[in-house]
Amino acid sequence: MTAESATEQRPHRDGADLAALLALEPVGPDLFRTVPDRTATKRMFGGLVAGQALFAAGRTVTEDRQAHSLHAHFLRGGDSSRPVDYRVERVRDGGSFSTRRVTAVQNGTEFFTLTASFQVPEDGWAHQTPRSLGSDPDTLLPGSEVMAAAGGQNLAWFSALPWTSPLEVRFDGKLPRVAALRGEVSEPRQRFWFRARNPLPSDPVVHAAAATFASDTFLLSTALAPHASFVGSPELVFASLDHAVWFHRAFRADEWLHYEQESIWAGNGRGLCRGLVFDRDGVLVASVTQEALIRRLPAAD
Repeated sequence: MTAESATEQRPHRDGADLAALLALEPVGPDLFRTVPDRTATKRMFGGLVAGQALFAAGRTVTEDRQAHSLHAHFLRGGDSSRPVDYRVERVRDGGSFSTRRVTAVQNGTEFFTLTASFQVPEDGWAHQTPRSLGSDPDTLLPGSEVMAAAGGQNLAWFSALPWTSPLEVRFDGKLPRVAALRGEVSEPRQRFWFRARNPLPSDPVVHAAAATFASDTFLLSTALAPHASFVGSPELVFASLDHAVWFHRAFRADEWLHYEQESIWAGNGRGLCRGLVFDRDGVLVASVTQEALIRRLPAAD
């Protein structure tokens, strides 16, 4: 299928609407609320919480300012079956930058915090790191087919992920998880293409929130690769601790984006991962850093 024919057929694809997942209902001054999703996994996906929080922050700044960074901390897990309130604090509005602080509250308890910064676009010096050569996404198999070929356990895991419905994913190279299930260690890196399954509105904050949603996808796997472990292993307790994204230029999250991920350190029960997101032309559009808990459980007697 050509890129043009794929684009023409995209509005007819099945899958969850990512824009609808990110959208929030205004319920008060700088206060936004989710609609509970009782069809999702009980534990909220961290990328969704961060994306919704950024969306809430973006609704309190003027249209001339675009998101350029976010820094988030996960305090405890959220429950998808219950509503979440996102409370936005207007920290500062300067001549070029606006800062917002967002707190996610559920059942009266704070479980997530985010600080976001927005900037009026301006001209300046420009350079970027080169993108490693990747395969054309139109030549790669859908993620579900790759996982099916790797075995039923991989397919079952992939199909249950909360982001496989709103996101289309195509892996570009070997997967650490597949090696780990065979008991093999691998390099702490991987890469893949992603895009929203359904077209998104033109609002830049929607695309930034959608990329934030996707930025949490598979990233932790790179920290587990050198230890032949994987998400879902009975020996592992894992959780995102903090997450940061920097947006470098405008992009569309409903067009193919190439995500290069690696883990640069692990120790003290934590792993540090980072990623670079490029558009199809190789332009760097976002950078990601995440630290996660990767606690190994003691072996059973």
